[in-house]
Amino acid sequence: MKFKLFKKKPAAAETKKKKSFAREWGDAILFAVVAASLIRWGTVEAYTIPTPSMEKSLLVGDYLFVSKLHYGPRTPITPMQVPLTHQTIWGTNIPSYSDAIQLPSYRLPGFSDVEHNDVVVFNFPPEKHHPTDLRTNYIKRAVGLPGDSLMIRDRKVYINGEPLAMPVQEQYKYYIKTDQRLSEKFFLKRNIRVHDVILWDEGYVIDATPELAAQLKSLDFIKDVALWEQTDASGDVFPQSKSLDWDKDNFGPLYIPRKGATVAITPQSLPFYQKAILAYEHQEDAAVRDGKLYIGGKEAKQYTFRQDYYFMMGDNRHNSLDSRYWGYVPEDHIVGKAVFIWMSSNEYGGFFDKIRWGRILNTVE
Repeated sequence: MKFKLFKKKPAAAETKKKKSFAREWGDAILFAVVAASLIRWGTVEAYTIPTPSMEKSLLVGDYLFVSKLHYGPRTPITPMQVPLTHQTIWGTNIPSYSDAIQLPSYRLPGFSDVEHNDVVVFNFPPEKHHPTDLRTNYIKRAVGLPGDSLMIRDRKVYINGEPLAMPVQEQYKYYIKTDQRLSEKFFLKRNIRVHDVILWDEGYVIDATPELAAQLKSLDFIKDVALWEQTDASGDVFPQSKSLDWDKDNFGPLYIPRKGATVAITPQSLPFYQKAILAYEHQEDAAVRDGKLYIGGKEAKQYTFRQDYYFMMGDNRHNSLDSRYWGYVPEDHIVGKAVFIWMSSNEYGGFFDKIRWGRILNTVE
């Protein structure tokens, strides 16, 4: 019988090599970029308001959080892209992506659908020099949903024959008649954006809410305040048909396409659906010739839509390039819902009033 009096010690484990300072920082940065990209893609993303088309609901200089969770995040169409960029690399005009690979677009489930009067961020549909998911981001109010019949009469929006609730801060252009020179301070004091004030005839043209217009009219040195009636030229508004006497204040009626809905294609109806079918429906074999629609070389007398469409308008109704001019927004262009303002910078503010403190953490309505 043998007794083992001494147990051989195991070989000492090799000491783990400590990461270098550069390696640790590299790993941390990589993790941060991946995490930020996933959050930006699937949950919320920060946006800024660069134009006055949504005033006074949203102001130039407002910074928003936009929820991708409400309507569901889209799977990337353009995967070959520098992380955390949109169209160009920061501070340059160098494209931040390659469109060599384009994937089909799918939308993950969200917890709500687009509803009337939601404030929605979407990719600008008419833009052709960028892939769908990298087109310029626009923000407007969804006034028409898939399957709706929309009409505008005297600036009032009607959906399926019923008036749609107007935004609280809706603006129009007004002509102010006065024989006095109004200073920049006069406009800023009343929250009128100076950049959009037009010197006109015996006064000024401004963007204002009806309530502000009434207040201005009560001032002694203001002779008159009236809506600035300026109709669009024939063919300027969607569907750019000179046979329709439509403008931005009197528009429609028109049908907003819904996924699965079948419409008759006639010389009269084709202008309303031509752009959607050719540009957004991914019908590579579709063409329009001599006022007729052809799919696969055969004339189509009807068409069934592959996706939903929306009609978007800005709250600054006389200073907004929206669906009244370029038509429907396809569902695969919808980015997310604007939920709240996390910062607001006053473009006319000084050192002490540069930040609009009263707007921070306000919800978007």
